Amino acid sequence: MSVMFETVGIGPLKLSNRFVRSATWEGMATDEGAVTDGLIDLMVALAAGGVGLIITGHAYVSTEGQAGRRQLGVSDDRLIPGLGDMTRAVHGAGGRICLQLAHAGLQAPEQLTGQPPVGPSDDPPPAGAPGRALSAAEIKDLAVAFGRAAGRAKEAGFDAVQIHAAHAYLLSQFLSPAFNKRTDEYGGPIENRVRAAREVYGEVRRVVGDDFPVLIKMNSSDFLEGGLTVEDAVAAAQLLVQDGLDAVELSGGTAASGKYLPVRPGKVKPGEEGYYRDAGRALKGVVDAPVILVGGIRSLEGAEGLVNDGAADLIALCRPLIREPDLINRWQSGDRAVAACLSDNQCFGPVVSGKGLYCVTKEKEGAER
Repeated sequence: MSVMFETVGIGPLKLSNRFVRSATWEGMATDEGAVTDGLIDLMVALAAGGVGLIITGHAYVSTEGQAGRRQLGVSDDRLIPGLGDMTRAVHGAGGRICLQLAHAGLQAPEQLTGQPPVGPSDDPPPAGAPGRALSAAEIKDLAVAFGRAAGRAKEAGFDAVQIHAAHAYLLSQFLSPAFNKRTDEYGGPIENRVRAAREVYGEVRRVVGDDFPVLIKMNSSDFLEGGLTVEDAVAAAQLLVQDGLDAVELSGGTAASGKYLPVRPGKVKPGEEGYYRDAGRALKGVVDAPVILVGGIRSLEGAEGLVNDGAADLIALCRPLIREPDLINRWQSGDRAVAACLSDNQCFGPVVSGKGLYCVTKEKEGAER
């Protein structure tokens, strides 16, 4: 049996395999952030397709932190019933599901939220719009918002939560010296820049308790001049795991990172799968928690190699599961052909336009046939 289909644990949560659906903005919620039937159907397809753990698209914990149209929300108790419908449907299909908790920070569009964006500093950022620096008291209020959101997720029946601290969203901005120019206890050395994320984790843990898995997604590198480095990312992750964090998902890049975007276009060459494999190997050598690796993984052999080589414990996929939600079952059945995803990023078009997530290339190919 492939190492990828072994049972694996994240804290007390047991998963049927090592495959994770990485958080993917679906753009399929209502304008108020509520769950829709279409969003539930997508999650059920992923569960039925064999994904060990589904991580939802980023869900905003407060309204000023919304990143895009029809984004899932977890900012209000009124959203709990719909979220509960989602978890029950996924569990009914035999799946496990984790809610990603997010705040867009300087990437929150004022024309959408009606509020000026906020971030660690007033300085013009490499990505996002100039905004207002949060005060120390507001950072602590932000931690409370994350904690309340995590409580809603637990009440709705999610199996875990993941704190979004990647891709130049708010907590990623605090981690990165390219965004964070503060001179107080939240700025300067990495021990200070990780403070906001640690306070968020601490409040989330206080609310959900010790027996509920809490994960984080963070950049291994920003690929920006003066940005977060692998060394600082590993140091930050070590501190969070020491605090009790259950797993770390490593990604990388920002909207301003040129060819090093988090979702890089172009097919991955054989033998080069795993954009952040070196960072994963470095992190696994120093933390006693599962490391999840995402980015540029398109084959079962590539996934197996990253696990066997000590670069990751679990493998996360994003775009391949848009085209093939049943990809994991296909691989487990013995069909080891690489994922059909072309990594052309055409799937962003319908999400941005408000139509919701689907594989544009697959639809075009079907029409041509």
